[in-house]
Amino acid sequence: MSSFLFKKIDNIGLILFRIFFGILISFECYGAILTGWVKANLVEPTVYFPFIGFEFLNVLRGQGMYLYFVIMGTLGLLISIGYKYRYSMIGFAVLWSGAYLMQKTSYNNHYYLLFLVSWIMVFFPAHKDYSIDAKLNPEIRTNKMYAFYKIIITIQLIIVYTYASVAKLYADWLEFKFIKVLMSSKSEYFLIGELLQQPWIHQIIAVFGILFDLLIIPALLWKPTRKIAFIFAIFFHLFNSIVFQIGIFPYLALAFTAFFFEPEKIRNIFFKKKKEYPTESTSLLKNKKLIIAFWSIYLIIQIGLPLRHHFFEGDVLWNEEGHRMSWRMMLRTRKGSIQFVSVDKKTKKSTNIRLKEHLTAKQIRKVKAYPDFMWQFAQYLKKEAEKENKDVEIHVYGRVSINGKPSKRLIDKTVDLGAAEWQHFKHNSFILPDPIYKK
Repeated sequence: MSSFLFKKIDNIGLILFRIFFGILISFECYGAILTGWVKANLVEPTVYFPFIGFEFLNVLRGQGMYLYFVIMGTLGLLISIGYKYRYSMIGFAVLWSGAYLMQKTSYNNHYYLLFLVSWIMVFFPAHKDYSIDAKLNPEIRTNKMYAFYKIIITIQLIIVYTYASVAKLYADWLEFKFIKVLMSSKSEYFLIGELLQQPWIHQIIAVFGILFDLLIIPALLWKPTRKIAFIFAIFFHLFNSIVFQIGIFPYLALAFTAFFFEPEKIRNIFFKKKKEYPTESTSLLKNKKLIIAFWSIYLIIQIGLPLRHHFFEGDVLWNEEGHRMSWRMMLRTRKGSIQFVSVDKKTKKSTNIRLKEHLTAKQIRKVKAYPDFMWQFAQYLKKEAEKENKDVEIHVYGRVSINGKPSKRLIDKTVDLGAAEWQHFKHNSFILPDPIYKK
């Protein structure tokens, strides 16, 4: 095992990925400013919805977030050219972690993937060639790396795509109902809008989505199918980019293919001259057991996290418990209607809360449909009342519809949601069961 993991292989795939990765994250960060994403999610709101437990990150909100994202975008450029790589990579990983955890109103799976890859790249020697670091310090220059770096990336991608494929094996996807709901909002697209409404297109998308996610990594690993897999990958990710407009994720996914093609082919296309540099002996690497243990623990966590919802009561499609960080991508649409009522414990006076006075339009859509958003908003209302020396109960009256199905009550209206505690590792009892989604 040790000889397999620590044998030397060509590092050009990692080098090329570093260049693409740096460019893409700089686009992501600068683009977030130019498109108004930072303004809409991190500057304008007065109420925030971070990951529960990371409320302390609220202190970073406001106008300073523009500078925050400029710094991240600049770090991306430094990563791409390989200047002060380790420091640049650590800086970006820390800042992106904060940006990821401080808001979930615009949650996207590619934000989570970027979070993981950023920390993985902190530990990878992606600056050992074709970098300013290697030019300034020729002693670090090498065209080799240990095989386990490529293995880690490969396993991580297998985890992502396999869970994404398995998650699609449920009724609404297999019966094409969700695809129909998803594509109904694309009817106005130029040229392809009407085509996306056709039932036969929905069937192709459903079947292709499952098979692509399940087979793409094995097909890229096997040389006879590598080229055709790459062509399918280009089509699949460009389709997602055009239809769903999900930022850099499709292009980041394509950048990962640098790890699968023959090094000589990559060098012939991107780096015309292959230079031989002296490399350190395999025996010089210390703490091999510690390295194996560290990455084994990491990968076990990655395998385990997407399974955690199976240990909660009810179905994740209904209660959302264990949905995030599980590669459950584009599986459902949620819509709801809701009323928050504040009841003064002393006077028994009830007050209906006007959401528009506190939340943005996008936040309102989330609060109407997602139980953790409902809980967090109830906590906010409770604290606002305490500022006025009022002791209140917060009750929620609302219904939620998933994938266009009849709406059902999600939250127990008798529970004071402002006083309820959020359970991270078990089912929250104030989330009502629904027979349709009950296990």
